[in-house]
Parts: sequence; structure tokens; C-alpha cells
Amino acid sequence: MQSPESSSSSPVLLNIGGKKYTTTVETLTQREPDSMLAAMFSGRHTLPHHPTTGTVFVDRDGKHFRHVLNWLRDGAIPVMSESEYQQLLREAEYYQLLGLVDCINERLGWKKADCSEAELTRKDVIKCIQAQKVRFRGVNLSGLDLSKLDLSEVDFSYACIKNTDFSCANLYKAKFGVEASSSSFKNANLRECEFVGANLQESILDGANLRSANLQDAWLTRCSFIETDLHSAHLQTANLTSANLQGANLEAANLKGAKLSGTNLQGANLQRAYLREVDLRDTQLTGAKLGGANLLGAIR
Repeated sequence: MQSPESSSSSPVLLNIGGKKYTTTVETLTQREPDSMLAAMFSGRHTLPHHPTTGTVFVDRDGKHFRHVLNWLRDGAIPVMSESEYQQLLREAEYYQLLGLVDCINERLGWKKADCSEAELTRKDVIKCIQAQKVRFRGVNLSGLDLSKLDLSEVDFSYACIKNTDFSCANLYKAKFGVEASSSSFKNANLRECEFVGANLQESILDGANLRSANLQDAWLTRCSFIETDLHSAHLQTANLTSANLQGANLEAANLKGAKLSGTNLQGANLQRAYLREVDLRDTQLTGAKLGGANLLGAIR
């Protein structure tokens, strides 16, 4: 909407989740120059806008955006309940307003978790993901809270992410050839991500989207995949010993040679799954759907 030659004091019309706001380029770019909003209105990008009103639409919570604007205008945040602060914190993290994130955390009186082993903080990670190509190859991120962040296509090869919280994060096409035991990926978007040979034992992946993910040769013992979407996932020779996949969607998944001793597949959807050469003698399959599954050479 704004071009480089546009005045920084020119009005900018915003539609945030259905709520209309009017501000200026200067307001959106000056206080937090490294934020997503500053990047959007820097003049480097062509933004889609309404053909008649010129309004730029952003699909976020419009209720709290007034607090975002007040922060950008004069550095003020309101007195709010804890639950409202947490809602505003989500918006601040989405727009990558690091100063506002710090102020909200200070208001909440949150103490930083003891992450003495980690090389980066959550704030460092938020700064890094503003780059076009993000890599955390070989970095120690153990114990960090990285929940709800957009980490799509990030390269975590050779990184250590033990006990790390990725719950509700967007990890689409992320690469994890790593030590990731006892981490949480609950309700995360892991579609088409890569976990080849990764150690994920005792991790929680309940409700996660792992469609077409590659977990070949991954160590998945005692992992929890309750109601996880593993449609068309690659699990060849993965070690799923004692893993809980109750109610999981494994339709068309490739489990050739996977270790399923003590694995809970009760109520799982295994239709059209590739189960050749799999030992199912100690696997719990009560209520599992096996229609069209390839069981050639499987031991039952």
C-alpha cells in the first residue's frame, strides 16, 4: 500500500480481524524497527489492499490491536488481567514486537526458566526468525519455551532440543536431524517436516499435524501420538516401541519394518497403510481400521 516515496505521516488504514484502525507509517515503523509491522510498511513490499478503501487486511485479533498501536505510539501498555496480558502477548509475538513482549512479561512477573544450558533465549530465537533463511544447526536450544512461534522451514540439523516446548508452533517443513528427547510438539504443525534418524523418545506429539512428515529410522520409543495426524507419513524402520498412537490417523503411512512392540494403536486409522514385514504380535490393535492395508510378510 505504501511506496518508498510516501510520507511517513500519511494515514494508513488497517482492518485487523474486522476492526478498522487508522495510523501512520511512522507509528508502525519507528518504535520497533525490527518488527513485522515495520517490515510490512517499510516501502520494500507491495501490500494487498482493498481496491476502493485502500484498507490493508490482517487476519489477527482486532480487539487487542489498539493496545499494540498505543505501545507503538507512546510505549504504553494498559493495566489488564493475567489472561488478557497473555492474549496481548500472543499478538506481540506474532508482530515480533520484542520491546512489548519484554514489558508484558515484566508486568506478569514471570521468572525466566533456568535454561543455563541453552545458547539462546526465546527473544534471541524471535529475532533470528525474522531472517529469510533461518538455521539453528548445531545450536543448543534445550529447555527453551518456543511454543506458538512461526518456525516454518527452519533448519535444526544437529541441534540439541531436549525438553524443549514447541507446542502449537508452526514447524512446517522444518528439519530435525537432532537430539529432541522429552520435548513437546503438542498441537504443532509439523507437516512435511524431516525427522530422519532423530531421537524423539518420550516426546509428546498429541494432536500434531505430521502429514507427509519423514520419520524414517527415528527413535520414537514411549512417544505420545494421541489423535495425531500422520497421514502419508514415512515411518520406515522407525522404533515405535511402547509408543501411544491411540486414535492416530496413519492412513497411507509407510511403516515397513517399523518396531511396534508394545505399541498402542487402539482406534487408529491404518487404512491403506504399508505394514509389510512388521511384527504385530505385541501390538494393541483393538478398534483399529486396517482396510486396504498392505500386510504382506507381517507377523500377527
